[in-house]
Amino acid sequence: MKKILVIDDEPELVKAIEIRLKAENYQVFTTLDGEEGLAKAREVLPDLIILDIMLPKINGFKICRLLKFDEKYKSISVIMLTAKTDEADKALGKQTGANEYITKPFDWELLIGKIKEYLK
Repeated sequence: MKKILVIDDEPELVKAIEIRLKAENYQVFTTLDGEEGLAKAREVLPDLIILDIMLPKINGFKICRLLKFDEKYKSISVIMLTAKTDEADKALGKQTGANEYITKPFDWELLIGKIKEYLK
């Protein structure tokens, strides 16, 4: 079973994503802040991370960079899911190693499609 880690500080959104992903038969882990998210990523070695940018303690850009520039974690796919729609933020997301950058509000089918694409 593929493991997905959701790191976002909006509890309702995290719960909605968790329910949807479990319905797709993924094992789901969730955290609500960056520090806990980074620790959880290192602990469970997920196959994919859904990552917000604006997080308490450590922002999503830094988490992505720390994981993607570490030999042990660089193969984890990262989908940034964020309210930040600025082109500069999208560019920074790519520079830090994110595989995808999806802005909120998002289309569920797009998100699920991208998850399936990266977990093939």
